[in-house]
Amino acid sequence: MQNKGLHFIGNIFRHFHTITTHRHMVIRNCFYAGIFWQGLFHDLSKYGPSEFLIGVKYYQGFRSPNEGERDAYGYSKAWMHHKGRNKHHFEYWTDYDRKTKQLAPVPMPTKYVIEMFCDRVAASKVYLKKAYTDASPLEYYNGRKDHRDIHPKTAKQLEALLHMLAEQGEKKTFAYIRSLKK
Repeated sequence: MQNKGLHFIGNIFRHFHTITTHRHMVIRNCFYAGIFWQGLFHDLSKYGPSEFLIGVKYYQGFRSPNEGERDAYGYSKAWMHHKGRNKHHFEYWTDYDRKTKQLAPVPMPTKYVIEMFCDRVAASKVYLKKAYTDASPLEYYNGRKDHRDIHPKTAKQLEALLHMLAEQGEKKTFAYIRSLKK
């Protein structure tokens, strides 16, 4: 019992370190992208009990704790809470289509596509560590392409940025992103 308690306490610090490292990388990326103020508010919901405690319980260090919660229950309450409060996730941008009477993706505003790009780059760096390359976020995205429902306009914008990153690097990609804002 004591060992389980120590493990939980250790996970508190490890999870806090992971999400804070990630958040600081996103803030840095948002600064480079010209959306610094937006970056300052990135993922604050992860520090609230609905997401943080689940993150601690399912912390693994090499993938999102939401995956661990999905393994246990088939879905992640923490993820549903998170995507419903953070506009840089394409899953936030769904609404009922009047023609089909089904939930459908809608286009994301560009400023949130940019934040999503910054988030994906930071997440790849946090989880891949030294194995990260500028192609990593694109590889991750492409590996899950068949399993997502994202608006075609949003997908086109994000994919263009991920390809630019893979082919031309961060410096040129962030310079291009800053030019979009002018």
